[in-house]
This record gives sequence, structure tokens and C-alpha cells, in this order.
Amino acid sequence: MTEEFDVVIVGAGSAGCALAGRLTEDPTLRVLLLEAGGSDKLLEVQIPAGLYKVWRTRHDWNYTTDEQPGLGGRKLFWPRGKLLGGSSSINAMIYIRGARSDYDEWAELTGDPSWSYDQVLPVFTRMEDNARGADEWHGVGGPLRVEDLRSVHPWTTAVVESAAATGYPRNDDFNGATQEGVGRYQVTQKRGRRWSSADAYLHPAVDRPNLTVRTGALTTRVLVKNGRATGVEYRCGGRLHTARASREVVLSGGAVNSPQLLMLSGIGPADHLREVGVDVVHDLPGVGGGLQDHPLVPVVWHVRSGKSLTHGDSPSGYARWFGARRGPLTSNLAEAGLFTRSSPELAEPDLQLHFLPVKFWKQAEVDPDVDAFTAAVVLVDVHSRGSVRLRSADPTWAPAIDAGYLTDDRDLEALVSGVEQAREIAGAAPLSDVLAEEWSPGGTVHGRDGLRRSVRETLESLYHPGSSCRMGTDDSAVVDSRLRVRGIEGLRVVDASVMPTLVRGNTNAPTIMIAERAADLILGRLPAASATAAG
Repeated sequence: MTEEFDVVIVGAGSAGCALAGRLTEDPTLRVLLLEAGGSDKLLEVQIPAGLYKVWRTRHDWNYTTDEQPGLGGRKLFWPRGKLLGGSSSINAMIYIRGARSDYDEWAELTGDPSWSYDQVLPVFTRMEDNARGADEWHGVGGPLRVEDLRSVHPWTTAVVESAAATGYPRNDDFNGATQEGVGRYQVTQKRGRRWSSADAYLHPAVDRPNLTVRTGALTTRVLVKNGRATGVEYRCGGRLHTARASREVVLSGGAVNSPQLLMLSGIGPADHLREVGVDVVHDLPGVGGGLQDHPLVPVVWHVRSGKSLTHGDSPSGYARWFGARRGPLTSNLAEAGLFTRSSPELAEPDLQLHFLPVKFWKQAEVDPDVDAFTAAVVLVDVHSRGSVRLRSADPTWAPAIDAGYLTDDRDLEALVSGVEQAREIAGAAPLSDVLAEEWSPGGTVHGRDGLRRSVRETLESLYHPGSSCRMGTDDSAVVDSRLRVRGIEGLRVVDASVMPTLVRGNTNAPTIMIAERAADLILGRLPAASATAAG
């Protein structure tokens, strides 16, 4: 069975939904959106605090890294959304764009000033519908709803007060004039329920006659003829289908699936492709290389009194959520944050601390057993690099993920400093009045050597993989600044894998911004200055 479209998009995640929604605003453009997973109409998706209940289910790709030498050989769990909305349907909904310097660095690395902060800021404001209203940094009327949390936990208020008392500046808007400081997060929610990329972009567009959405459709390869992508093959309903694309094929599978699909299609490092039995279509050495992720180290305390968010999963919690969309189930778990520096000599923050009024341990593999408070120390300026590689030419096999955690000693030292700062904040009132003994690393662990060992033993992922098909101008770059795969016509990658470097902060909003820019590029509606710069 062969069908004809103008654009075929592979992956209905954060980027794919946004791209499909924007492209089909042009009624003349026929778009096919393919998603390997299924519907997002799940209560566990809609209820913000239920996010971890979707992990390790059929709605999750449920990836596991290779053994990590820097972590004593441990393998880490990587949840990735396998449903409409992708990881925006299972994430913690934190709305963070990253620092100005991140995008200015992108502009430098790509040789394209249209990726600079001043150029992407209007894209962020266009896509946003911020409950606080419009100003220099924010917009209203866009598809992506951004709100303040509706029912903030009292421990969240306490930790912000304690961090301020310790000397960290207050910051009521991490996406405003400066990123540094401590404050509450804004979230991608609408009246107390999750507002994913599917909610924002796809569902309002699904009835457009020029949009076709196929779920349960696993794309197996990109078809290439005479150096041009002409369509894709995909499996759906037990059959192999072909979808032709007269204009473009766009991969939006994310930092794991997009490089995997390129390599399955014969586009990637030639020697590696031959090793796994894939015919080489185009030798592109950078595919799957340069992988980055934000590592997380949980610091956990028992509490003297009060109830953590674990009690929200109760009849009264559900009654409040169903009745008024309020209460503990509206929480995104990580309600407040801090951007700070591991060393005062640094020009920009390299650490992000998430504060959770609940015990978050071993990536929520088991439900919290006690009331506890967690400070999750995250490195957001990562020096270590990893890779995505094929294990087999069979597209149903999960790829080999080497996250490269702590392969650069600078990452370890920065995380140790972050743990020390978390402890300092915990020792200040009013949070110190809430917290009891430290459970992990534990009060007996002192000195940097002890903390180094603890970091290696407890480090987890914050689920922000990127840069495995990065933009750039060097020989290892996979796409150019217009997101076109180098050496193949009619093929783009549009997702977090194209980030030249990871942003300082959560990656969902930047990924949607990349999709918004991709729609502008494909539709030819970039502002004149940006179009000229993008060449």
C-alpha cells in the first residue's frame, strides 16, 4: 500500500505534534504524521502528579543505557514517551527555555545568527499562552498554555525562603531577564491538568482534511533515491506500508529514535552500519555521536512532621482534582528550582536544583515508602559525551545508548559542589525546621572524596537527551542550520537531537521552539533577516 503526501513527519512527540499543527495551517499542504505509540487519552497523562505511572508501561519506550563505567557499571532507565505528545505527555511539565548564552552559542556553532537568543525569543513568545500575561519576555494567545502551579506544597515555600536566606537571589521568572536564582516553576498545564504538545498543537488540528495521523505505526526506514528522501516505510496493523513525500521527510523521533532511524536507513557512520549489516546509503559520521544528557543526583531528607505529596494519591486527592482541578494531584512534583554555579568563577549557572516535597529515588521504580523531601542536583552544562548506536538492523531492537556519564571529571566535581549547596540550603530556616536526618548521601558522608563516591553510586538521568544529530558546520555535524540532513535532499531532523549543545534547563520548551522554527523554514515564512542568515 502506497500513499502520497507532501510532508511525512515521523514521531508525534513534542516536536512532531507542533510541526504537524503548524504545517497544516497551510490547507494546500498534505501532511502525514506517524506515531509508533497510541492515544494520549489516559487519566495518568492528564493528572500532573501521575506522570511516573506512565513510565515502564506500553506508553513508554522504556530504554536502558549500556553499563556506565563512570557509575560503577550501572545501567540507567530512560523513559521516553511512546504515545501522542511523546515525552511531553509523561514529563514534569517544567517550562524552562534555557539561558540567553545557550542560544548565542548555538548561533556561533552553526554560523547562523537566526539561532541567537534575540532571534528565537519571538518564537518562544509566539508559541506561548502565559497566564501571567504578555510582556517583554512572554506572550499570550499561543497554543502552549503556561501557568503557575495551583496548589503549592508548604515545603516548596519553605525551601525558597531558605535558599533566599542562604544568599541566593530570588527569581520569580526563570524565563525572564535572568535565569539565575531560586523560585517556583511555571508549568505547561491548563487549569490543573497537563497541557502537552498534543493538547496544544495536534488535537486542535486533527480534523483538518490535510492532516492524516497514524498511531501504532513503526517507521522502519527512510526511502532514498538518487540522494533524495522520497518517503518512508512503516509497519502498521501487521502490514508494511509506503508513504511517499513529494516535498520533505521530517524525523521527529527524539535524541534516541531519530539517529536510530537514520542509521537503519543507511545514513550514518559507514563502518558501524556495515558491522550491523545495514547497506550504506550515505556516510555521515556524526549520526548518533555527541549525545548529551543532564545527570541528576538526589539528596533526600526525612521530615519531622507534615505530609509529602505521596498522600495526594488518595480518595481526597482525587476528589479535589476531579472537583476543582486543585490539590496535590496538580503538582508536577518538582515545584521549585534554583539555577546556580558550581564555582563563582563561572560566567553562567551550570547547576539546576529541583526541589520535590516527596521522596524521589531510583527514578520512581518503587512508590515512596516514607514522607521525605528531595533536592535533585542537576548538571546543566555537561562536558561528557555519549552515543546512540544500532544493536541490529532489525528496527524493533532498541538501540545501544551510551550516555557517557562522568567521563569528564569536570562533571563529577560540579555535581559534588551542587550536593554541598543543597545541604547548605537544607540547614537554613524555615526548611531546617521541616527536615530531620539526611537519608542520602547520609550524615556520615563528609568531604569531597566521600561525596564523589556517593555521586557515582546514586546518579540518575533527568531524561534530557539531546545533540545526537546536532546542527553545525564541522565534519561531525548531522544537519545544517536549516535542520537539513547533510548530503541528503528533502530530509530534515526536527527535535532535541539537533541541539548543538544542551540548553541550561529542561528541554521541552526548546524542542517545541525548534519545531516552530522548522515550520517557518518549510513554509518559507521566516522573517527576511532570519531567512537571509539561514542561507
